[in-house]
Amino acid sequence: MMNADLTTAPATLNKPRRGRPPRTEREFADTREALIRSGLEVITEMGYLSAGIETVIKNIAVPKGSFYHYFKSKQDFGMAVLEAYGAFFAHRLDKFLLDVTMSPLNRINAFVQHAGQGMAKFGFTRGCLVGNLLQESPLLPEDFPAKLKAILRDWETRIAACLRDAQQSGEISTTIPPEQLSQIFWSGWEGAVMRAKLFRCAQPMDQFWTYFRGSLHS
Repeated sequence: MMNADLTTAPATLNKPRRGRPPRTEREFADTREALIRSGLEVITEMGYLSAGIETVIKNIAVPKGSFYHYFKSKQDFGMAVLEAYGAFFAHRLDKFLLDVTMSPLNRINAFVQHAGQGMAKFGFTRGCLVGNLLQESPLLPEDFPAKLKAILRDWETRIAACLRDAQQSGEISTTIPPEQLSQIFWSGWEGAVMRAKLFRCAQPMDQFWTYFRGSLHS
């Protein structure tokens, strides 16, 4: 769940802006967060380029004028959605990767299984927002690629730390640097998620994880 720091008003709030102003700070937080949540749903299904503002606001019955009170453009909105998703997903990763009641490799396995269940819940129509944007990156506004790279590096750091623990504990035998292994994991994982959306099943993710996990013992 997105917390308060993800719905903090931007520094430009004190300047006149278009649209109906919020009656209270609480209303601002609620409406802005609702728009971001709707954007997460729409962009994970359709991608950024195909996502229309009308679809985003229709999901939560917010007037178009209110949308432009909180976000000056679709690009501004897209960056806010991407930042929120990056923070949300990092929190999700920590939930599994920092669980010391499981071995390091089983922590990653728990994340993989949870992700598959999450996609199945929505009939495999929603994938990874970052993966969707990576496919569109050549056509995205110029500030998107840098943000996408930063998010991916953050995820890679988290998986690498878990794989390092697995190496140090003897759970895996490979001597490949964990940073490199993590890059391989995310490259394969994002591809598997895309195939899962295409074929509407978890098999691509299961196959990738089985292969990747097995390769760690060579």
